[in-house]
Amino acid sequence: MTISVLDRNRAADAAHDLGDLHDAAAQVDDELLPCRTNNAELWFAETPADVEHAKSLCQGCPVQAMCLDGALERREPWGVWGGELFLQGVVIPRKRPRGRPRKNQNEVAA
Repeated sequence: MTISVLDRNRAADAAHDLGDLHDAAAQVDDELLPCRTNNAELWFAETPADVEHAKSLCQGCPVQAMCLDGALERREPWGVWGGELFLQGVVIPRKRPRGRPRKNQNEVAA
């Protein structure tokens, strides 16, 4: 699995906790916040297609950058935050389906 850390340039005083995110979201019409107008479970979906759908919905969100910055600072354990997929506190490019074949078919399970 390829794991990458998304490095964002931000000022030390720009820390975004969940309270800050909720305060900012409260200033925006709920219809513009995809995580409030869609099923919340979509942002913690198991299927790669649902995860990609959640990520695409985040692209037009007015608080996307704040959501992503906060998730990076908090090292969110999992889910889609700010249009990125988190697993164990780091951003991963995409979710692979369960039961996927090995990259090298000659590998033997240990």
